[in-house]
Amino acid sequence: MKKKVYFAGSIRGGRQDAALYQRIIQYIQRGHIVLTEHVGDLSKSKTEGLPDQETAIYEQDSAWLRESDVVIAECSTPSLGVGYELAYAEAHGIPVHIFYNRPRTNLSAMLSGDKYFNIHPYEEESEIYPVIDSILK
Repeated sequence: MKKKVYFAGSIRGGRQDAALYQRIIQYIQRGHIVLTEHVGDLSKSKTEGLPDQETAIYEQDSAWLRESDVVIAECSTPSLGVGYELAYAEAHGIPVHIFYNRPRTNLSAMLSGDKYFNIHPYEEESEIYPVIDSILK
């Protein structure tokens, strides 16, 4: 059965991992539905979304979160929006899996200390995909 995945990654917090997001999203899409494939769009800039679009962005993203079966987040680049999405998912009982590059990132204690979240540190990108397979099986 195809799962609906909400993929979370930084947009306004920085786009240095956008290519990684794109590869993860493409991997997930081989067998499942990614509701937020735009996160991996390499043309998106960190200034994406004009002020008059912010309400629409919030409403669309929160609707996608409620529709999702699972949240998969790549949190190596800190993002207030991603943090909000993770808390929103927890409040709505949606399973959350957080990936981060351990040598590069010191994950927030608000994430690592919350037992609700499934935390998956990695050193090499290749370590991500078998875990995603396990999550989505």
